[in-house]
Amino acid sequence: MAEKSKGKEKIPRQQMPEQKPEVRKRNFEEVPLGFSEETAMMEAQRCLQCKKPTCVDGCPVSVDIPGFIALIKEGEFTKSIRHVWERNSLPAVCGRVCPQEIQCEGNCILGKKDKPVAIGSLERFVADLERNQGTGELPPKADPTGKKVAVVGCGPSGLTVAGDLILKGHDVTIFEAFHKPGGVLVYGIPEFRLPKEIVYSEVNFLERLGVKVECDVVVGRTVSVDELFEDGFDAVYVGVGAGLPRFLNIPGENLIGVYSANEYLTRANLMKAYMFPEYDTPIALGKDVTVFGAGNVAMDSARTAMRLGADRVRIVYRRSREEMPARSEEIHHAEEEGIEFHLLTAPTRFLGDDKGRINGIECLEMELGEPDESGRRRPVPKEGSKFQLECDLAVIAVGAGANPLLTQSTAGLDLNKWGYIIGDPETGKTTKKGVWAGGDIVTGQATVILAMGAGRKASDSIHDYLTWGW
Repeated sequence: MAEKSKGKEKIPRQQMPEQKPEVRKRNFEEVPLGFSEETAMMEAQRCLQCKKPTCVDGCPVSVDIPGFIALIKEGEFTKSIRHVWERNSLPAVCGRVCPQEIQCEGNCILGKKDKPVAIGSLERFVADLERNQGTGELPPKADPTGKKVAVVGCGPSGLTVAGDLILKGHDVTIFEAFHKPGGVLVYGIPEFRLPKEIVYSEVNFLERLGVKVECDVVVGRTVSVDELFEDGFDAVYVGVGAGLPRFLNIPGENLIGVYSANEYLTRANLMKAYMFPEYDTPIALGKDVTVFGAGNVAMDSARTAMRLGADRVRIVYRRSREEMPARSEEIHHAEEEGIEFHLLTAPTRFLGDDKGRINGIECLEMELGEPDESGRRRPVPKEGSKFQLECDLAVIAVGAGANPLLTQSTAGLDLNKWGYIIGDPETGKTTKKGVWAGGDIVTGQATVILAMGAGRKASDSIHDYLTWGW
């Protein structure tokens, strides 16, 4: 076994080709360009095919990673994607936006002495190949059960629940508030990181399986959860995400040119402001842009501003680089594209001109003190460190809260002190009979794959309920 492992380690991790930074920073085309068949098969050879694959332990939806990679190695690409589909109905999405470096790849045994297998890139490869060249053959479905499930929200957790339950023979309808399906996958994640045609293709895959998608339906306003039961649904899954913007609560936040990341990215992505003049969606086009926060949403906002024509884009974050929550790949791409990082910096007020437009930010330098409740060291202001930055557009990307539309209109649904739904972490069951919840509306803002993991647990529980009762 030692000789076998040693031989495989001699193959270097295959690098995915990318657009050059100086080119991509001014377009919205996808940055990584994908593996060729030859490169994918070469990378697949690096997998050690462990008897106890720790990579699977790191995957929230428990994809049989060695299994699908072994099929790539043999050139059995169609069998490989069908193997992935057994556990993951959104592989083209996950291959692009999952934090593989801390999940599957972070648990790869090969990564202890060498670079881990490029699991995310291989998953993306087989998903893309199937979409572009596949037969369109669908996985088998169980016989109809006669049970109806309503899924509220067409984001990653809702899509996962729908995909799981339709295969188990249940009738599934997704209700989406926006005019397009996909949830955060289409309104939050930019085209250059996750092309919308890929999301719509994944949704179409579910529709071909029989999932019904109804857009422009705001559950909690257009129809209530109780009315869904009255309409004949046997179970309801709530996956509405965390779409309520958070702000900094400092003076000047109402100046013209101060956006929440939710609005900024929704205008740019879902409403296609980046495709002007084909889409004439109004969006402020700053030349000197500052983004507050250092998560993936902040990186997406900063990189979007650069592509919309900014001359200078800054990330302002009150902690150090080690505490930045964004994926290392997103930080790296942002730096390559010329995004500036002002770390250990906190804003105290926005400055404006006599027309009420932002023209600057007053900031303080920070230093790290003792850890706070999140485990990260708390930033403390330095005395006498006040300074100003010029700015004509600010985007606040410091997280999002629970949207109260559905939760406050649904009797019997218990919430925690932050307004998130209380759901069993292992099943997604809520305090209201027949209602499950998962994803950001339960956990707060998190990753796509964690929302999918919650959807997987909930779908198993819903299936048991529809089969055996509460």
